[in-house]
Amino acid sequence: MRKKIFINLVILLLNNLLIAQQDPQYSQYQFNQMVINPAYAGTKDVMSVVLDVRNQWAGFSGAPRTQALSFHTPLKNKRIGLGLTAYNDMIGPKRVTATYGNFSYILPINNKLKLSFGLRAGVVNYVFDFNKINYKDQSESVAYNTIPTNKIKPDFDAGLFLKSNSFYAGFSATHLNAAYVYNDKIQATGSQKEYDLTYRLNTHLFFIVSKGFSVGDNLVINPTIMVKSASATLNADLNLNFLIKQRLWLGAFMRSSGSVGILAQVLVTENIRLGYSYDRTIAPIQKNLGNGHEIMIGFDFNTFKSKILSPRYL
Repeated sequence: MRKKIFINLVILLLNNLLIAQQDPQYSQYQFNQMVINPAYAGTKDVMSVVLDVRNQWAGFSGAPRTQALSFHTPLKNKRIGLGLTAYNDMIGPKRVTATYGNFSYILPINNKLKLSFGLRAGVVNYVFDFNKINYKDQSESVAYNTIPTNKIKPDFDAGLFLKSNSFYAGFSATHLNAAYVYNDKIQATGSQKEYDLTYRLNTHLFFIVSKGFSVGDNLVINPTIMVKSASATLNADLNLNFLIKQRLWLGAFMRSSGSVGILAQVLVTENIRLGYSYDRTIAPIQKNLGNGHEIMIGFDFNTFKSKILSPRYL
């Protein structure tokens, strides 16, 4: 049953019928917003490096797997942020590898509030292994060996990020150039029948808002909402996190797409943080696909001896 469900999902993806969410999905994005918003670069006032590894539908052959690396830092004047992001995302016969350079301009509005504008440009490499596709009826198979399996495309993103000591809001758009990866006609094996193979990068929109509420000296309550849009599809993530004694984050989240999860992050030292999240799909159609696990490790280096906010919300 699981194999049939997965094969159907892959076929839909390759024919661009599943157009809602082409970008990798992360459960700990609020602690690593470089993966969704280039305007975040440099806003932490420290040099930051984050590695994120995610396995979705764990234990299921061909399930989504993602590895992401981000680096960003402000320049000495704190007005310019620079960064690099890269990820490797795999699902079934498709693998996407991307590398981007990030630039942001940070504008202080007052002593507590900053607004940053960000741009990101990079290249994305798409590799499709069509030999991994199984057909219920072999007579319906197509001659995929007649088209390239490797495509490299340019990609451009942009964003805004507003931040204070205990509040932030961000808006970003990915794949602004909406490049076509595939727009080809392929021929069925042993016949003259043709099929359209179309795969295009749809522009994705992300809006996130978060506020921290201090309850005494040892507890911060931090609700976050993120709304995502791609084509005509709209989804929302709701998060409720608790920062305990400025050392331990505990939280829970729910996605309108049909999954729930929990997360934890430990501030091991002032420079090192470790995070883990677990999520499970509860939507009726997808509930048999299994669980998701994500591990994140972050390093912060205060190279400019900036004053670190306490408590830290980002």
